[in-house]
Amino acid sequence: MIQSFAKMMSLACWTLAAVVAFSHGSASVNAESTAPPNVVVIYADDLGYGDVQCYNPERGKIPTPNIDRLAKQGMKFTDAHSSSGVCSPSRYTLLTGRYHWRSRLQAGIVGLWGAPLIAPDRMTIGSLAKQHGYQTACIGKWHLGWDWSIPASKAKLFKARPKGNAAATDGHRAVWREVFEKPIGGGPSTRGFDVYFGTDVPNWPPYCFIENDRTVGIPTEFLPPELLRKNQASNQGPALAGWALEPILPALADRAAQYVAAAAKSPDPFLVYMPLTSPHTPLSVNDAWKGKSGLGLYADFVMETDAVVGQVLDAIEQHGLADKTLVVFTSDNGCAPYIGVESLEQQGHYPSGPLRGYKADAWEGGHRIPFLVRWPGVVEPESVCPQLIHQADLLATFADIWNAELPETAGEDSFSLVPLLQGESQPIRETSVSCSIRGVPSLRRGNWKYIAAPGSGGWGKGGDQSQPVQLYDLATDLAETRNLAAEQPERLKSMQALLETTITAGRSTPGPPQRNDVKVRRHPAAL
Repeated sequence: MIQSFAKMMSLACWTLAAVVAFSHGSASVNAESTAPPNVVVIYADDLGYGDVQCYNPERGKIPTPNIDRLAKQGMKFTDAHSSSGVCSPSRYTLLTGRYHWRSRLQAGIVGLWGAPLIAPDRMTIGSLAKQHGYQTACIGKWHLGWDWSIPASKAKLFKARPKGNAAATDGHRAVWREVFEKPIGGGPSTRGFDVYFGTDVPNWPPYCFIENDRTVGIPTEFLPPELLRKNQASNQGPALAGWALEPILPALADRAAQYVAAAAKSPDPFLVYMPLTSPHTPLSVNDAWKGKSGLGLYADFVMETDAVVGQVLDAIEQHGLADKTLVVFTSDNGCAPYIGVESLEQQGHYPSGPLRGYKADAWEGGHRIPFLVRWPGVVEPESVCPQLIHQADLLATFADIWNAELPETAGEDSFSLVPLLQGESQPIRETSVSCSIRGVPSLRRGNWKYIAAPGSGGWGKGGDQSQPVQLYDLATDLAETRNLAAEQPERLKSMQALLETTITAGRSTPGPPQRNDVKVRRHPAAL
């Protein structure tokens, strides 16, 4: 919560009568508006820190005018982090304000046909918004598990993943119908969102849209094998006949624009959580964007993603909501190395910008991500904030805006961004934790960073394996080239003790200790 009387008065004044109108990136007072802001969170998938032009002007070659528009009209955070170098854990943390490793997900992602990761009684940004009279929607990629009602006796048949041109049998179709004709529990509509529309995971089955708790249509075929090649879909399974990958992203954009248009007619504010399916694989670029970047399919897909952001921003403005809406744009982790980063770098584009590593890594390129906030009347246009922040901070931020006190069992790792958004320069947090795909934690304390293993912690070992752990001073070595663990034994010991305290306390925010859901795995493995 806000720490000083001055900050409290500043926010109260905004709440009462000082919402400021948005116009061409400038502000003017609109004293008639007293409503809390609408909230739109746009969450890109696998978009690297350096893929956004305003974060990488010298070594970034992909135009991103719409994302850059948010930087011009709002605040750019340069030291923002996701909870993990991969997808599901970061999503869990953004929605709950709690580090993912306090849950059962100690490494990796929620698997194919996996159970819900967010507990039914765990507060999310959606459920908090609903408590304060908001309409809520989730539009896009969920990837946090569902309660799939797959009968145990038919699970092997249901989950069959044939290779080649194998055709679905009557047996496959029967069990698919048995499962997909029923409501699917445990999804977004049970975790704080009034409505949901998306594909769950676009490169995994079921290959169909899901609306609220039902599939849109009943899959009857296996996905054609040609759609499982060249960075397209990655797991075989049930699909609608004629299913194609290219229409997914435009459908999400259209649905978001439609939702904004409908919500604009209601007196109630709204919160939209829009986890995009791009530029993650499948690199299903639509014809209008193929070749636009001159750098290859991935860069084309980044441009198409940027256009989707523009479509949502345009919808907000067209319905007169720009001055009443807080927009957050960020990404779940860094760029995936397997999409051809070597070719991009040879052409002068560096998806991680000045950072070391990529998706899955404990190095900065795995989890330092773009993070932009536009909030007319509160956030100064073209402002830049260098303070350490984390995607976990959204829950406490929204609670602060709505003058709500979080329960002791919610937002255990969430700090309010409101002071920073109002232009304060003091840190809101001194520590943060971000993990690699294998669960290797990296701990920040100020400018110092500790990684509890050698190498990247990701898909490849990488780096110097002679030291069991790593310690970097990011103030002088952002690229993490000089491991100071051997030279700074006392600091290293202090960082290790701090990580242990952060784990055992069950929280990193002030408050009574909380229980982690499971015994948290310690690193290095020998511990």
